[in-house]
Amino acid sequence: MDLRAELLKSIWYAFTALDVEKSGKVSKSQLKVLSHNLYTVLCIPHDPVALEEHFRDDDDGPVSSQGYMPYLNKYILDKVEEGAFVKENFDELCWTLTAKKNYKPDRNGNSIVSHQDAFKLWCLFNFLSEDKYPLVMVPDEVEYLLKKICTAMNVELNSCELDDYLSQEPQGQGGLTVWQFLDMVNSGRLLRGIEQEAISMAVEEVYQEVIEDVLKQGYLWKKGQLRRNWSERWFMLKPSVLSYYMSEERKEKKGSIALDKHCCVEVLPDRDGKRCMFCVKTSSRTYEMSASDTRQRQEWTLAIQTAIRLQAEGKKSLHKDLKQKRREQREQREQRKAAKEEETQRLKQLQEEKERKLQELELLKEAQRQAEILLQEEEQRRKQQHEEMQRTLEIQLREAEQARASMQAEMVLKEAEAERQRKRITELEEMQERLQEALQQEVKARHDEESVRYAQARLLAEEEEKLKQLMKLKEEQEEYIIKTQLEKQVLKQEMENKNKCLEEAQKQLEEVRVNRQRVDQDVMAAQRKLRQASTNVKHWNVQMNRLMHPIEPGDKRTNVSGGGFAGYHPLLCQRDSSLKLKQKVEEKGSDPVRDGSKENVSNGGNRGPPPSSDADPMATEPSN
Repeated sequence: MDLRAELLKSIWYAFTALDVEKSGKVSKSQLKVLSHNLYTVLCIPHDPVALEEHFRDDDDGPVSSQGYMPYLNKYILDKVEEGAFVKENFDELCWTLTAKKNYKPDRNGNSIVSHQDAFKLWCLFNFLSEDKYPLVMVPDEVEYLLKKICTAMNVELNSCELDDYLSQEPQGQGGLTVWQFLDMVNSGRLLRGIEQEAISMAVEEVYQEVIEDVLKQGYLWKKGQLRRNWSERWFMLKPSVLSYYMSEERKEKKGSIALDKHCCVEVLPDRDGKRCMFCVKTSSRTYEMSASDTRQRQEWTLAIQTAIRLQAEGKKSLHKDLKQKRREQREQREQRKAAKEEETQRLKQLQEEKERKLQELELLKEAQRQAEILLQEEEQRRKQQHEEMQRTLEIQLREAEQARASMQAEMVLKEAEAERQRKRITELEEMQERLQEALQQEVKARHDEESVRYAQARLLAEEEEKLKQLMKLKEEQEEYIIKTQLEKQVLKQEMENKNKCLEEAQKQLEEVRVNRQRVDQDVMAAQRKLRQASTNVKHWNVQMNRLMHPIEPGDKRTNVSGGGFAGYHPLLCQRDSSLKLKQKVEEKGSDPVRDGSKENVSNGGNRGPPPSSDADPMATEPSN
């Protein structure tokens, strides 16, 4: 249950308390006052402009809960911060508004619970009630809460008395309202013979445990950190912190121990004159404590371990988790109950189906008995016919015997006639047996025909269902075929466009190939010219060397220094550049990039014509 849902439950009671006419609407002036009080107790900054704007006087009249919810969510609940306000003050405001109208204690002062205890029971009811409006508490939660209160008083709850009360009390929406619950507690039927002070202490203990999330509280001895002495402190354990005070009034807080998933609790052996010792280890410090007895130590260690487990699981409240588990168990019981009822209904249907089939079987047996009766009647009729025929034949035989003496000639004829009659009787008897067999086969065939008709009807129903599925499948196939044809046309159009693009690319590729061949031919021609020019340069160099140093008998070859002839350097530089150009062209002759080769050859070929034979013969350096 989140904070918004808890606040909405209390605000719902305040809103319904202001609805005096029970029409589901409240006047704007009352809602304005309620909103102002909510701003105050929830410690939210007041927004008078929005308040006046939303609740200004006009002709709309009172506001329903649905009309108030947008303002409540936008300007109040959305601004609430958990821990920034005192939840008890907020609950007291809503309780004060709703108790004046709805809570009616005994006027003679014979109420079991006081007004403050009634407020705490109201808070407990809101916590345990279902998350639907109007708010009710299911019988299981009522019994749970009463058992908690009775356990705090060390008495046992009278479950039979509670069941009798719940059976007599009209329950709306599947549970008790808070006012029915308070009337039940004040009636004294369940807490008969218990003093009001004991009930008040028990309600306070349950309130602290459930609403304030106090897992355990009591006196323990604690060892100091600096002075190392033992002091008795009142400890209060919550899921996130273990606080300790000077006394149980909790007026002077001495310190607290923050709990997280990294903390642990361990049992220690007795020492320093203390017994029943245990310690709580945190990431920064170890706290040593001593309980009054072994049972108290076990309860404290289990409670602290429960708090650490809640922190490890990321849960803030033990009883919220327990409430959710109880609700899930109730839902599972309801599901099992529904499944059991469904199974009972199914068995009932099967029983009815069985009885119906038995009735059909009885009808079939009755029809079979009727058929047997008809068969017996038919057989008796045939027997009577046979006996009549036999009597007729006997009469004829007697007449023949009487006339035998006088009609000897006709004796042979009569005997032949009698023989024919006997054969006919035999045939009739055989025919009668065949007819009986045929009748039995016909009865059996009728039974088989009935079974076949039932199977045919079932097969026809299945075939009709399959035909419907087949027709639906056929329609889907036709739609798919149409869609496929459309996609095929689109793909065909795309293929034609791609083929056109491919043809254009092939044409461009052929043009590039022709251009490349033409460029290759130009490069080869340039290389031939370059080789011819290189050959001429070599020839001219040899001629120049001969002209510059003619060989004479007895002469020695002398080195020409840098200060030789005036026109030597330009020609030498031109020769070196021609040789370098030749080497570069030969190195790049195998390069696949024909355009670069062509550019280098063109640049080398534009350096000028080879030197003529009229050049100065002294411009070439003699070779060593």
